[in-house]
Amino acid sequence: MTHVTINPKTIKPAIIDLIAGSLHIGQVVVLPTDTIYGLSCLANDSRSIKKIFHLKKRDPNKPLIILVSDIKMAQKYARISAKQALLLKKMWSKKQTPTTVILQHRHKLPLELTRGSSGLALRLPKSKLLIKIIEKVKCPLVSTSLNFSGQKIITNLRKLPLYFPKKNNRPDLIIDAGVSTQNHPSRLIDMRQDGEPIILRK
Repeated sequence: MTHVTINPKTIKPAIIDLIAGSLHIGQVVVLPTDTIYGLSCLANDSRSIKKIFHLKKRDPNKPLIILVSDIKMAQKYARISAKQALLLKKMWSKKQTPTTVILQHRHKLPLELTRGSSGLALRLPKSKLLIKIIEKVKCPLVSTSLNFSGQKIITNLRKLPLYFPKKNNRPDLIIDAGVSTQNHPSRLIDMRQDGEPIILRK
């Protein structure tokens, strides 16, 4: 478990290269997001997705969300009508609360990610770090909260060895931007129908 401390206000290209390299070889990375710390891997990597489920002790039937770099990338993996695209531009604007949306997926990502659901959960993060990483790897990232399922969110990464005592059962790379002041996940909205969006989590 490699632990790297960063200043989120100064994103060095070497850090982006390090993270991208780790993701490309199938590693699971802890990243600061625009909400809380999360576990991430490439969204097209079945083996790494399975590892995230194992690390979190998560029910394998519960889908995970992906992070995209822009609406164009979202359209590659989800069915988005012209009306939905306009709504997304508003929901994903910088002034809005971090928002994850569920859309009809195009079945271009592993089954382990969606678990047979008709929906795909996506978010355009507000974090410049995450956008740079996604643009570098040219693939969406899986993102799920850094905690065991049903337990409290982990905000201090220095305590990770306590949560993951076995060295062969840990995230591979830790990107530490300091103790997180956030403890809430993103807003969640179901947009699978072209009608009124359904708010599932405020």
